Amino acid sequence: MIKRIGFIGAGKMAQAMIEGILKTNLIIKDNIMASAMSVETIEKIQTTYQIACTQDNKAVARFSDILFLAIKPDIHSRIIEEIKNDIKKDVIIITIAAGVTLTDLERDFGFKIKCVRTMPNTPSLVGEGMSAICPNESMCETEILEVERLFHTFSKTERMDEKLMDAIPAISGSSPAYVYMFIEALADGGVLQGIPRDKAYRLAAQAVLGAAKMVLETGIHPGELKDNVCTPGGATIEAVAELERNQFRGSVLAAMESCTIKVKSLGS
Repeated sequence: MIKRIGFIGAGKMAQAMIEGILKTNLIIKDNIMASAMSVETIEKIQTTYQIACTQDNKAVARFSDILFLAIKPDIHSRIIEEIKNDIKKDVIIITIAAGVTLTDLERDFGFKIKCVRTMPNTPSLVGEGMSAICPNESMCETEILEVERLFHTFSKTERMDEKLMDAIPAISGSSPAYVYMFIEALADGGVLQGIPRDKAYRLAAQAVLGAAKMVLETGIHPGELKDNVCTPGGATIEAVAELERNQFRGSVLAAMESCTIKVKSLGS
């Protein structure tokens, strides 16, 4: 792809995306540029990825054919005000911030733009991310496919209606944190029974990875896969019953609801 890619903001999520793009050689290093506030981050980006990095957001805006706003929701308006007169005419603006809508982007720029609302997640760092993508009406199919090609270097993608985007962090963007907690709890349970901690983490993490792969690759309903593990009167169904008595599913649903409420408040 012969495009110049810019990142305003170079935190963990931006770094995961940069790494994925570079690993696949979709974009050469000379065609990627990032900005960051701290000198420490700039030095890290330059050393790790050998791409240009600066404190000048306007320079990144002038450079980019596709511009990622990899910044927190509460500073979007300020950064857009800073760069809006420096972007290229046909630039594609991509936000990765929770709660920032396409209407917010169009309002802050004050003129018609091509933009995409997205929600990637941190497993992108190991090439196993999941990203929801929602383009605005100014984007043509060819341009949307270009954006998806970028995202496919570090994640799977799903196009979503914007009315569903506020629900994405709870199920995809934030959910790795819940899974890490689950893996940690499984490992603690193993340690309680005498399994060395390093082995407990490997056993637990591989079990979660394998279970997820079973869902994705077999197409079998998760409930059926669960039933297949549960021998009548066996140990697994005993564990499942205990999880149900302690509102395992209800706790997950409540956590997701809290996450979505917070996302909507960030947007407002």
